[in-house]
Amino acid sequence: MLTDLQATLDTRAEGRGIQSVTLQAVKSLSSGGKTDNAIIQGDNRIALELLKQRYKGKVRCAYIDPPYNNQEKYTHYVDDQSHDTWLDEIVECVKRIKPLLSPEGSLWVSIDDRQVHYLKVALDDVFGRENFVSTIIWEQRTTRENRKVFSNNHEYLLVYASDFKKFKDKRGLLDWNQEVLSRFKNPDNDPRGPWQSISLNVQAGHATKSQFYELVAPNGKRHSPPKGRCWVHNQDRLKQEIAKGNIWFGKDGNGVPRFKRFLSEMRRGFTPHTLWTADEVGTNDHAKKHLLELFTKQDVFDTPKPESLIKRILSIASEPNDLVLDAYLGSGTTAAVAHKMGRQYIGIERGDHAATHCVERIKEVIAGERGGISTEIGWTGGGAFHFYRLDSRSDRSKITGKRSRK
Repeated sequence: MLTDLQATLDTRAEGRGIQSVTLQAVKSLSSGGKTDNAIIQGDNRIALELLKQRYKGKVRCAYIDPPYNNQEKYTHYVDDQSHDTWLDEIVECVKRIKPLLSPEGSLWVSIDDRQVHYLKVALDDVFGRENFVSTIIWEQRTTRENRKVFSNNHEYLLVYASDFKKFKDKRGLLDWNQEVLSRFKNPDNDPRGPWQSISLNVQAGHATKSQFYELVAPNGKRHSPPKGRCWVHNQDRLKQEIAKGNIWFGKDGNGVPRFKRFLSEMRRGFTPHTLWTADEVGTNDHAKKHLLELFTKQDVFDTPKPESLIKRILSIASEPNDLVLDAYLGSGTTAAVAHKMGRQYIGIERGDHAATHCVERIKEVIAGERGGISTEIGWTGGGAFHFYRLDSRSDRSKITGKRSRK
């Protein structure tokens, strides 16, 4: 439970005096027993200050989907601020998230092309340019928008690491697809299981003399590397690999020698790439259809993120039982995906939809709802979470006056 967290904030400049802030548990909006999974309704800046008391250095992955400041009016919020105010608020939030990140932790920020460059420069200043990881392009729609000068079909994810090297050493891989797995076969019935063959020769530019020789196969046939190439290992090493049954000479023993890589011995997965297509991680439309199935009697968000997108982020940036944070929870996608993937999570949302949408969504997840990534990962339900609201009390006797607005 988070009700033991308390902070004193000086908000005299805002005319609110000295505030004592705590988290108030709302049992009627919670579900299940003991857990650190939490949805918090309130100002994310204040909530993050409270969380720092317990979770400093413990968040493995933080994802935020802040307002894009695109001057549009949506069902649940108006996205219309001055550029400077918008940027200041995002940066202030990120500054409070940064100390919560673990040494191998990372921050992922969704944004569009109208603000991505300004935001990157600002976040470079917070994290240091050396901890910028990548900019990912997400194909967030597949239909053409004919009302615009250009049909904008993509958004961005800015990725920052608490420590670039530590993040690199720990980051996850993308799951292999069936096409990759089909490459592993076992034509010689090797007891070690399926394998695929890879070349035994490499470019000769940096080779040593020991890598140039005739390789003699078990049937006596001699093999030399192609012109301009050499064997990957010296002669003694390749003789050892042949003796271990690690070199494949084809079904009849006369083929070009190749090295056997066994599926059982490999770390499975692709290095993450930076272009995420709609068929891989879904679109806003996919996400909206999912929400319409969940909330048949409520207005849904106009541009929610699909669960497949968040699943990919969490697969790369976290492991089961790691703590995930979302300071702009919105419709609750991050919490829902983290719950299904066995991560701990804390989501913060200012609006009333923290209760009307996020809470109801997680309750559906606990009940075993089958939308989003549920079928893909075999989700059947279970788990718990607690709902909290920020509770603040002001000592207005310490107010020194309000700032004038000019």
